[in-house]
Amino acid sequence: MAKWISKKDALKKLQRYCAYQDRCHQEVRNKLRDLGLYGDDLEEVITDLITDNFLNEERFARSYARGKFRMKQWGRVRIKRELKQRRVSDYCIRKAMEEIDESDYQETLKQVLEKRLPKIKETKAYQVRKKLADYAVRRGYEMGLAWEQAKQIVPDV
Repeated sequence: MAKWISKKDALKKLQRYCAYQDRCHQEVRNKLRDLGLYGDDLEEVITDLITDNFLNEERFARSYARGKFRMKQWGRVRIKRELKQRRVSDYCIRKAMEEIDESDYQETLKQVLEKRLPKIKETKAYQVRKKLADYAVRRGYEMGLAWEQAKQIVPDV
């Protein structure tokens, strides 16, 4: 059962919650519901957070994309999917994708595949490339790009 909280107290709690780390609107909405705030009160708190710049969906999307790419080495496909699950707008997702530099993206994909290569037990070049490409796709990279990198790492013999 949710505990009941005043709008003022909820606003203070959510200001701290949003100041600690960028949040998407859906996370904040869920947190307010957990605190027992619904309807117009919930929307007023969200409006106040946006007005005071504690809540900014574009800033969240950009930092999320940067972080997941740099720290977890996820590809664009996975990052987009995760942002959509968080109900981030298409505009913010496009802005988030601008945070990923193309040359860094290519280099990171290459490093991910080179790190994976020793773990593959196959001996035929085509099978090794396929396994590398499949791995990259699971990490959220585009199939064409993954296949291209895999061919560079494991050339035809």
